[in-house]
Amino acid sequence: MRLTDLLHPHLDGVTTVVDATGRGLRLASCLHLPDGVAHHHDDGRRALGEGDLVLLSYGPDPAVHGTEDALLAVLRRLRPGARGLLLSGHPGPEPPWHRLLDDLVTQRCQLLRAAPLDYVHLRAGAVFTRLAADELLPPHDWFGRPVPTDGFATTLRMAGEYVLADLAARTLRARHQDLERRAEEAERARDAGREDGLADRLSAAVREKEQLASALRQARDRVHVLQARVAMLEGSTSLKVGRALVSAARSPRREMPALPRELYGLWRTRSARGAAPGTRTAAARSAPAGADDRLHLVHRAFAATPRDRLVITAVLTDETAEDFAADAVVNRPLPHDGPALVRRTDPDAVVVQLSACTGHGPWALTGTGTAPDLDRRLAELLTEARALGRRAVLWRDAPASAAPGLAQLAWDAVLDADTGVRLSRLDADGDGRERLREAFQWDSTRVRLAELARLVGAPDPLAGRRVAVLAAPRDRREAALLVAQVLGQQHRPAEVVVPDPAGLEELDAAGVALRTGPPTAAWVADWTGPAEDRPDTLLLDLMCAQEYSGADALGHAAGGADYTFVPELCRPLLVRRSLHLAGAPPESWCGRGHRLFAVRGKEPS
Repeated sequence: MRLTDLLHPHLDGVTTVVDATGRGLRLASCLHLPDGVAHHHDDGRRALGEGDLVLLSYGPDPAVHGTEDALLAVLRRLRPGARGLLLSGHPGPEPPWHRLLDDLVTQRCQLLRAAPLDYVHLRAGAVFTRLAADELLPPHDWFGRPVPTDGFATTLRMAGEYVLADLAARTLRARHQDLERRAEEAERARDAGREDGLADRLSAAVREKEQLASALRQARDRVHVLQARVAMLEGSTSLKVGRALVSAARSPRREMPALPRELYGLWRTRSARGAAPGTRTAAARSAPAGADDRLHLVHRAFAATPRDRLVITAVLTDETAEDFAADAVVNRPLPHDGPALVRRTDPDAVVVQLSACTGHGPWALTGTGTAPDLDRRLAELLTEARALGRRAVLWRDAPASAAPGLAQLAWDAVLDADTGVRLSRLDADGDGRERLREAFQWDSTRVRLAELARLVGAPDPLAGRRVAVLAAPRDRREAALLVAQVLGQQHRPAEVVVPDPAGLEELDAAGVALRTGPPTAAWVADWTGPAEDRPDTLLLDLMCAQEYSGADALGHAAGGADYTFVPELCRPLLVRRSLHLAGAPPESWCGRGHRLFAVRGKEPS
C-alpha cells in the first residue's frame, strides 16, 4: 500500500500535517496532500490539537527513523482531537507495536487502522487519534470507511476482532517460528556437511596435485628426449652436408669453389664426435642469422566475460531439461562422465531431480537400491562437486520413498517443490489470463530456477523480467499520476527513465530506480502518455505474453488481434532493450527477423 492511500481517508477536518519523523526520511513527495492541507516540520514546541495530524516514525535505525524518546515526547504534546500516523521501519510480518501500545493508551490514543507499506525504509503504518472523551470511536473497514456503531457495540466489536486476530496471529507466529527453526537446523546440517566434506576435498586436492606432478615429470622427460634428438640431428653429417649444398646452390660463384674442400673436411671429421664447440663452416657463416631458429607459436583465442546465466550440471528428465534450458545453461551428465563434466563446465550447482532417478533415462533406478553401480557413480559426481566448492542440490519433486537411497547422500540443500510449468506449454485460450498470471508469478519454471539461484548464489533468472518505464511528465499532476500508475502495477517496474526526476522521489523511496540516461532493464515499456488509463495488470499481462510467446516486441495490433504473432504492431508497448536501443523504425522490425506479438487491452482487475 502507498502512504497516500493510508493517509488520505483520515484527512477529514485536518488542516495541517506536522512531520515529526526521523531526519533520514523525506516524506513530503509521498504525501500528495490535497488543497487546503498544509505540510510543516515539527518545531518541537507547540501543542498538537484538533485539525493537526502528526507523522511519527519508529524503526531499527535511529539515524533514519529517529529515537523512541523523541517519539514519546511528541505523543505527550497531543491534545484531544489530534490525529497521528505512526510509521514503522521494522522488517517482518509483525512490527513490535507492543512496545508503544502502553504509551498510546497512556496518552489516550486509539488506533483506527493499520496496514503494510511498500517502501524501502517503511514497512507498515498505523493511524491513531487522541480521544476527547471516555468513548471509543468506530473502527474503519478495509477501505478506510468508518463502521457505523453506537458506543458499547464498538467495544464488543473490537473485543471480538482482538480475539479472532490473536487466533490468526498465533498460527502465523507458530508457523514463522517453525520455519526459523527449520532454517537454523538446515544451516547447522549444511555446516556439518561442509566439515565432513573437508576431508574429501583435501584428498581430492592431494590426488590432483599428484596427477599434476606426474604429468610434469612426464613432460620433463619428454623435453629431455627431444633435446637429445635435436642435438643428434644438429651434429649429424647429413645435416651439415645438406646445409653446405644449399648454401652453394644459393651463391654458386662464391660458395661453389669452396664446396669440395668443405665436403672433404666433413668426411675427415665425420667420426670425430667431440669437435670443438663454437666452430662454424663457411656455409654456416654465410647463412642469414636466425634462418633456422624460427619460433612457431600455437595459441587459442577465447573470451572471458562475467557469467550472466545460471549454469547447472543436472540429472533431469527430458521435459525438465528442455524447460530449464530456456533460462539456464544445462549440462546433463551420463553415469560414465559425470565428474569430468563437472570439472569441464564448472557449474554453479549440481542438481539431481528425483523424478529423473525413478523414470526412464540413463540414471533410472538410482537410489532405489536395485542399481548400486549408479548410486556409486552419483556419489562420485557429488564428491567432485564438493571438491570444486560447488553445492549439490536434491530437487525432490516426487515422494522421497520412491528413491530412499538418495537421502543417504550428502546434499547441501533440498528443494521440496515441483519444477514449475513453462508458460509456452499452457493454452492461452483454455487456461485463461488468470492462470497465466498465477503461473507467471508463482508456478513458472523461471520462478523455480530463481529459488535455486538464491540458494547457490548464482545470477537470478528473474532479472530477465525487469522492466524500464519511459515517461516524460510535464507538470506536477502528471508526475503524481505517473507515480500512482507505476506503484499500482502488479508487476512493478524496476526503473523509470525520465528527463527530469523532480517530483518523483516517492518512486525512489518505494525501491524503483530513477534514471535520466538509457534504460538498463531487459525490457522497455512506453509510458509517454501519463494521462492514459492503464490497468494495474498491464505490465503483468505483457510480461506473461512475452514468456508465453518469446517475442521481441508486444503491443496492440490492427483488427484487435489478441495472443497471436503479427507482422506489424500499431503501437509497441513492451520492447526488448536491445531492439529499443537499436533505433530501427517499428515497421521494419518484422523484416529484420524480430518476433511481434499482439495483446489486446483488458479491463482493470
